[in-house]
Amino acid sequence: MHEYPSDRVDLRSDTVTQPTADMRIAMQNALVGDDVLGDDPTVIELQNKISNMLGKEAALFVSSGTMSNAVAIRAHTNPGDEIITEETSHIYVYEAGGYAALSGCSVALVPGKLGIMIPDDVAIAIRKSDGSLGHFPNGSLVCVENTSNRGGGTCYPQEILDKIAKIAHDNDCQAHMDGARMFNAAVATGTDPARIVRDYDSISICLSKGLGAPVGSVLVGSKQFIAKAHRWRKMFGGGMRQAGILAAGGLFALDHHIDRMAEDHTRAHVLAERLNGNFGLSIDASTVQTNMVYADTERPAREVVEALGEQGVDIFDLRPNTIRLVTHLHITDEDIERTVAAFASI
Repeated sequence: MHEYPSDRVDLRSDTVTQPTADMRIAMQNALVGDDVLGDDPTVIELQNKISNMLGKEAALFVSSGTMSNAVAIRAHTNPGDEIITEETSHIYVYEAGGYAALSGCSVALVPGKLGIMIPDDVAIAIRKSDGSLGHFPNGSLVCVENTSNRGGGTCYPQEILDKIAKIAHDNDCQAHMDGARMFNAAVATGTDPARIVRDYDSISICLSKGLGAPVGSVLVGSKQFIAKAHRWRKMFGGGMRQAGILAAGGLFALDHHIDRMAEDHTRAHVLAERLNGNFGLSIDASTVQTNMVYADTERPAREVVEALGEQGVDIFDLRPNTIRLVTHLHITDEDIERTVAAFASI
């Protein structure tokens, strides 16, 4: 589905996806209103659609996944509280310390295996101010990332998700899922999205990654929670006016781009199989569960990125000897072959 003009193979991220021709038509023809005033019909349709898909009461369209997580944390917590999350989570690593700057929260980091937390470790990490003689912050929010980006696109087993949510609730905490790529997890595991998020109080869904919409995320939860989140979206400067043009892209993606994610996963597996053990690369096959391939390199990763770039293939280096390749709706079988050939040539 390589629909945009480019002579490059862009495997840096699934965020590079551009609207397809049919999605652009849907966006062009979108009915719009003033979303800040609550009367953009396409935004309303998007919010209702995804909340129904996830079995929740309400949803809020926001500009990005980072804003969605930031609004969720602020709506769930009070300044001085502590959030609990995995040590390589997007909330901790890639969101500019927003939990501290915007919500006044500290963070308790939980070790994970390939980005997946063990429920017992989550329980240990929850601290409460009561009974600590005022020494501890109040742990009030447990955050799970599914799929785990730094884990390599790994999916939480449903049993683990359920146990973590129960531990959170048993300890008077809310449970939030950073589900930026949750639909990748649903496709990979064959689990209904509503079942995945059943026990979570809020869920953030990115529309602009594997789903292929140009802009936006949706925060999902109860009506009471979304009412609070709406206020914080406004305060953070996230109120958009005729946002239905963007929401239409998200609606199209939900209707047409979920099942096709299986193609991305297949191409990631093929790429991993072709690269592993060759060209100075080592890949843990167990990590390739969705659309990401993490590879350890014998050469410095930066050199590999630069050499591939000269061959017209774009990737990211994440650590001194680790690269990441991400498949998405613009990557074809021919692109996989070209990528393997590029590695062979360097």
